[in-house]
This record gives sequence, structure tokens and C-alpha cells, in this order.
Amino acid sequence: MTQAIEVRAVRQSDFAAWAVLWDGYNAFYGRSGSTALPPEVTQVTWSRFFDVYEPMHALVAERAGALLGLTHFLYHRTTVAVHPNCYLQDLFTVEAARGHGVGRALIQGVYDRARSEGSPRVYWQTHETNTVAMQLYDKVAEKSGFVVYRHNL
Repeated sequence: MTQAIEVRAVRQSDFAAWAVLWDGYNAFYGRSGSTALPPEVTQVTWSRFFDVYEPMHALVAERAGALLGLTHFLYHRTTVAVHPNCYLQDLFTVEAARGHGVGRALIQGVYDRARSEGSPRVYWQTHETNTVAMQLYDKVAEKSGFVVYRHNL
């Protein structure tokens, strides 16, 4: 993997390759088979990336014409700053590309976009068992110390 990694906004023509990455991401987090997301969720998610009124965005990492990874992020208001924070919601690279700078490039791509939008912070969460990814995260960000609670309705 010696060619440069290009991080760019997702294009409508990327759907098939993006969907493979999206399926891989969801499988990684146990959302496959009987627990897979309904196709409607995938379609709505995809359409949001191209709706100028949506705060949701997608970047992909490409090398030699092949998509190697994706990241999805969104902006939201916060009570502690004037400008919206950037939440990096999803990050995934194909297994063969892991350890080759793809994840780091995608995170940097989000940092660059957020900075250009005036966002004071990019943050994300990961599962406590995702120790391989946390090795990278510890190099490019700081742990907030917050614990996430949730209640499904």
C-alpha cells in the first residue's frame, strides 16, 4: 500500500462501494444477520449525506480507485460553546487497510472539515473492547473521562 490515501466527500456514484464498507462496519458492531439494520435505515442514512439541510456528512478514504474506509460525522449545538461540536459517529476501514494510516487519515479529514466549519471540538466514542482502534485514538485525541449511558425507547 504505497500509493497516497485520498480522503474526500462521498459521491452518489460511491453507493455500492460505500455499502460494502457500511455493512462491514455494522457487522463489526454485531448488526448483521437477524440483527442487521433494516434497508430503510441504510437508504435514509445515505440520502442524508446529500441533503444540504442535514448536519450529517460522510468522507471516504480511497487508494488507487478503491474505497478503503469511511467516516460519518455530524454537527450539533452545545450549551458550552457558540459554534456546533462535531460528533464523529462512524469510522471503519477494511481489514487489509488497518495499520496503514487509513483511519488516521479519515480522522484528520474530519478534523480539517470541522475546523473549516468553525467547530471547536471533534469527539467520538468506541466500544471498550475495540482496543486495536483505541491504540490509534490515544495518539490523535484525548480521552474525555466521560462514561456513556443510554436507554432505548
